[in-house]
Amino acid sequence: MFHLFRRMMPREENFFEMFARHADTILLGAGELRAMLDGGDAVAKHYPAVLRAEDDADAITREVVQAVRHTFVTPFDRGDIQALIGRMDDTLDQMKKASKSIVLFGMTEFAEDLRRMGDAILRCAALLREAVPLMSRISTNAARINELCEQIRQVEGEVDDIHDSGMTTLFRDARDGDALRFIAMREVYDQLEKIVDRFDDAANEIESIVVEHV
Repeated sequence: MFHLFRRMMPREENFFEMFARHADTILLGAGELRAMLDGGDAVAKHYPAVLRAEDDADAITREVVQAVRHTFVTPFDRGDIQALIGRMDDTLDQMKKASKSIVLFGMTEFAEDLRRMGDAILRCAALLREAVPLMSRISTNAARINELCEQIRQVEGEVDDIHDSGMTTLFRDARDGDALRFIAMREVYDQLEKIVDRFDDAANEIESIVVEHV
């Protein structure tokens, strides 16, 4: 009787499609942020696109939350669904904060280390974009999902090293007395590092879901 009841209740078959759209939006935002780090006119040109990507991701997140509330049968635990979309959304929230810092400080020139961090963010976004659709068949794709999550973790470690090296150089150069530049650059270094941390959080959430379903 319970199985019959479940079949009669509303089902949401589009969770993975929504996750994929969100991952697409993250990848778009990461690309626009990386373009900002080319400096010059690219900052003003690509900044609005980062903000639009964040807004679009928020809209998808609301779709997922509403679907969870109105769906009886979900592909995996409701709490896991909400946690995952939340961790994914955090990546773009942090990109928005980083891009706002760049504009707030009027920055148009960036050290090579910052561009390398932008490249790493873009790599994480691509890895996440590949991993998310695979979750529609978790058991079959578990090994590849875990491999992609591990690659995100490796990128996070690389970015930590770039951050530390860049901060050392920045501190040394700040002895010349340009305190404002030091403050601005330190903020952007920290914000970019936090973006990759948010990708690591999303990867950890994916791995925990895989563990529960394999």
